[in-house]
Amino acid sequence: MTSVEIQGNTRSEFGKKGSKVDRNNGNIPAVMYGGNDVIHFTVTPAAVKHLIYTPDFKLADLEIDGKHYRAILKSVQFHPVTDQILHIDFLRLIDKTPIKVEIPLRFKGVSPGVKVGGKLIQQLRKIKIKTTPEFLVDELKADISKLELGQALRVREVIIPNGVEIINNPATPVALIEIPRALKAAAALAAKENEKGAKKKK
Repeated sequence: MTSVEIQGNTRSEFGKKGSKVDRNNGNIPAVMYGGNDVIHFTVTPAAVKHLIYTPDFKLADLEIDGKHYRAILKSVQFHPVTDQILHIDFLRLIDKTPIKVEIPLRFKGVSPGVKVGGKLIQQLRKIKIKTTPEFLVDELKADISKLELGQALRVREVIIPNGVEIINNPATPVALIEIPRALKAAAALAAKENEKGAKKKK
């Protein structure tokens, strides 16, 4: 699993005033929960860009005042106008302690429906899972190799590794093979022709 190394510095001043000072200095206020301690610190925008601006799920290898922690990104607060990162929440990973996290859903195989002109529509890009750090994975996969035109794949059909529990509703569609208008029109025309042919035979 890919990790991003992030250097952090503990914060000496908290609250709105302290956060404003940190941001004016070009830093992002952050907090890490998990275990017995809550650690308040700052990071630079450059240090976290590869963790935040990516569709992939990555771990954070945090070094704060010489101490090392493994963590995951829990939430990011953005400015509503400028999209500046205002605050970041991390969750420290502790062995055998359950966590809930969203990870990307990827597909494997080639759909027969796509081969004949259908369009693959991904309806769920992330899956919420419950697991422990030792079983944590960076993605889940779903096999679309049997999906025909008009068929859907649901959460219950996603491949689940050992030690991982999916929290999403099992009936939720994750992908479907859409029938293009041209194919629908051709099918309708063929049905009419068959109907005409059947009437003539009578």
